[in-house]
Amino acid sequence: MAFKSIGSDVTSSFITAAAADPDGVSTAAAVGNNAALTLGGALASGGSVTFDSPRNVTILSGGDDSAISFTVAGTDESGTAATESITGADTGTATGTKFFATITSITAVGDPAGNVSAGSGTSIAGVISASRCRLRGIYVVNGSGAATLKFREGSATGTIVMQFATVAGASTNSYPDIPDDGLLFKSGGYVTFTAVTDLTAMTTFFS
Repeated sequence: MAFKSIGSDVTSSFITAAAADPDGVSTAAAVGNNAALTLGGALASGGSVTFDSPRNVTILSGGDDSAISFTVAGTDESGTAATESITGADTGTATGTKFFATITSITAVGDPAGNVSAGSGTSIAGVISASRCRLRGIYVVNGSGAATLKFREGSATGTIVMQFATVAGASTNSYPDIPDDGLLFKSGGYVTFTAVTDLTAMTTFFS
């Protein structure tokens, strides 16, 4: 979420991410051969999901689904249409690697062996701005563990242009300086981290 100060060209974005919810996208239910999961978990509304921050998706299988896959469709951290094929697990959790801002469908490719649920993962892609911007400052509320936040150019998997080490201490604050004219992201700026443990929240200031 972005905010702009009156009379200033500096805009802020607030980045936060809740803990993972293993069935927040779709609660456990039988899924037919090549059928879609019902998006009706706690994070869903009107048959789709919009995450607090773009994040990965998990699929929990009650049976052996290692020979089939699940196709997740929605939009990525930049708002572009995206899909990911996640190979099922054998009575366990399969973890996706792509970042989704929204989910519009999850479909089995094959016949699931037991109940299937879908949820939110812990890998987060915070959006500073999806367009060209210059990072002027950051304010971090630390998480429970020390971590390294990675600031990336263009996408959540783009080139790392800055790294910042947080300290372990839930709800303590860090307000590092970004020198000179700030840090330029020519094609948008993103920061990747693990939910809850790496940080509680972050405010970025950019123009």
